[in-house]
Amino acid sequence: MKFSEQWLRDWVNPQVSRDELVARLSMAGLEVDSVTPVAGAFSGVVVGEILATEPHPDADKLRVCQVSNGSETFQVVCGAPNARPGIRIPFAMLGAVLGDDFKIKKAKLRGVESFGMLCSAAELKVSEESDGLLELPVDAPLGQDIRTCLNLDDASIEVDLTPNRGDCLSLAGLAREVGALYGAPVTRPSIASVPPLHDEVRPVEVLASQACPRYLGRVVRNVDLSRPTPQWMVERLRRSDIRAIDPAVDVTNYVMLELGQPMHAFDLAELRGGIRVRMAEEGEKLVLLDGQEVSLRADTLVIADHERALAIAGVMGGEHSGVAAGTRDLFLESAFFDTIAIAGKARSYGLHTDASHRFERGVDWQLAREAMERATALLLEIVGGEPGPIVEVADPASLPQVAPITLRAERIEQMLGLRMEAAEVERLLVALGLTVSSAAAGQWQIEVPSHRFDISLEVDLIEELGRLHGYNNLPVRYPQARLAPQARAEARGELPVLRRLLVARGYQEAITYSFIDPRLFELFTPGVEPLTLANPISADMAAMRASLWPGLAKALQHNLNRQQSRVRLFESGLRFVGQLDNLKQEPVLAGAITGSRLPESWSHDRDAVDFYDAKADVEALLAAAGAADEYRFVSGEHPALHPGQTARIERDGRLVGFLGALHPELGKALGLDQPVFLFELVLAEIAAGRLPAFRELSRFPEVRRDLALIVDRETPAAALLQSIREAAGEYLSDLRLFDVYQGKGIDPQRKSLAVGLTWQHPSRTLNDDEVNSTTQNILTSLEERFNATLRK
Repeated sequence: MKFSEQWLRDWVNPQVSRDELVARLSMAGLEVDSVTPVAGAFSGVVVGEILATEPHPDADKLRVCQVSNGSETFQVVCGAPNARPGIRIPFAMLGAVLGDDFKIKKAKLRGVESFGMLCSAAELKVSEESDGLLELPVDAPLGQDIRTCLNLDDASIEVDLTPNRGDCLSLAGLAREVGALYGAPVTRPSIASVPPLHDEVRPVEVLASQACPRYLGRVVRNVDLSRPTPQWMVERLRRSDIRAIDPAVDVTNYVMLELGQPMHAFDLAELRGGIRVRMAEEGEKLVLLDGQEVSLRADTLVIADHERALAIAGVMGGEHSGVAAGTRDLFLESAFFDTIAIAGKARSYGLHTDASHRFERGVDWQLAREAMERATALLLEIVGGEPGPIVEVADPASLPQVAPITLRAERIEQMLGLRMEAAEVERLLVALGLTVSSAAAGQWQIEVPSHRFDISLEVDLIEELGRLHGYNNLPVRYPQARLAPQARAEARGELPVLRRLLVARGYQEAITYSFIDPRLFELFTPGVEPLTLANPISADMAAMRASLWPGLAKALQHNLNRQQSRVRLFESGLRFVGQLDNLKQEPVLAGAITGSRLPESWSHDRDAVDFYDAKADVEALLAAAGAADEYRFVSGEHPALHPGQTARIERDGRLVGFLGALHPELGKALGLDQPVFLFELVLAEIAAGRLPAFRELSRFPEVRRDLALIVDRETPAAALLQSIREAAGEYLSDLRLFDVYQGKGIDPQRKSLAVGLTWQHPSRTLNDDEVNSTTQNILTSLEERFNATLRK
């Protein structure tokens, strides 16, 4: 938003300098991007009038002009094409200085003396137009300094507004802000209702009331658009970066800048019947004011008559219904369009207009009638005419509904860190146009005005108070915290500990998306309905993962495709099981390994990793909390894992996770042509452990017995070892499985498991009879449970 400082000061004039005003606006959240003088540096230029002209005797393109400054007449040689008798122009007299060092002196041009210079807008740096002299109003006082005549001691201030502050895209909104910041009175222009002088109306039908809850129209007959737009209006528009076109367009632009309500004027003679506000027909054609023909989409709101579309609502009018030099009768439009209906429409057609910029951010929904009266009054003042009655169509149910907000003093103090006096709170909020009433002690009931559509919560009001009080005036309080280190729970294997452990074992942490391709979801969890996103980033990221394995598998694939043959990855995150009405979000830790067991080196073979490498890593994780003996690895099944190489990990009968080789068919579908081993553990289960406790070391010797046991080949070694622990007594200090054998000398349906048992008493030496008796008890128990026998 660019505006003239002088125009703003006509509304509200705090007694501060330009620099202070700019700084205060920026601190209040209305960031000032630039401050540009509206004219260049010059002096000695006054209002002059060309009394007579004659051709230069020796130059076809030059004229010899007689120029008056009101008291004297001077001869000036000029080459401007519009130099003619009767016009008033900027006259740089002898001694005038243009720019930094260009001084006007007496000169001789092709033998004819010239006593001064007639100036264009570009030479005064008022604008970039340089195709002729700058023509001044016919009533400009002769001899008056041009800076005074055109109010050139002014600056254009450009404010970069955040999208929520559409209320400041007008002089009225900016003046309201400045008035609140400085406690200065705001003087609004007097806007009275313009009485109709005839009864002519055009019927208005709003067929899309949700997108256009309010529409106003008025017929103005017998306007004279040959009259020029007043210089003061032209200058205010120019200083706001809007070029003057004709009085009708200039007035609607002026009202938009002044009040914030975009408007449009149609040529009444081009309307076929009444106005219809409707959605466009798919493929409907419209030639816009810039000459571009667009093919409208069905989701575009248009202003139409009974035969054709006239304009894209809130964006741009059409060429055939626009105001032209021969227009005699106007149809003025002022409307409120829903922000959602307008948002993005201009951009979708490759457009960006002042109107769309405002409607996309929100326009005061109660402003349309006031803007219509203001535009009508200005038109009658400039081009004459006869106004008709205003036709208004509104749908109260579709207009914004604003609920009152309760503001609490203690909440203000809590969020801003200072106690504001009740009178100050009320003064600041009232200055913004809010209606304040006391609800109770320390509470206010706030009615939000229609122009502040960004305020709906108590925190919004507190933000306004902080802004107006001044962010730089809020107290500075440094955060306080106890910096004593917290005790680490020794009985828990927390995630940071587990992550460091995996990194120490050669893993690298991966971070993958929580949403995956539904086809990948089906591969890893067939038959399970995924939780799908309503608005996914892309089609291949539409399902919430039920396991971390799909993301890790894709990461493995990515690395293998880039010649990284040895990959070890882990990830921690949430998996999502079920639907929204019964959704389980569970933190898990997962890993994947493939390739060689050890990095390439001359000192060892390049053996590939196997199931037991992954198991060793999992066992290290389970031991981190000090309860490794509580877990059991049980043969299991999982649709994503190899049927013969899958283990369920259980703790006290509860499923903790899975470990195994990736299913060959799944690996083939993913393009993984080498064995991959996966694990996934529920963090809540593996984090809980036991507090380590010291046990005094025994000074007495250990006793060891080795047993080679023949059991059925399907018997799990873990079950055998558990049975041995239960029968070995309390003095068993170590139990190891050190050999597994199948082959010559053993029944093909049986296998040999060799175990080493170590006993140690804390206070005496164990004798052979005790150990032999315990060993016999173990053998008896194993024979009963597993049909185990000693290997001969």
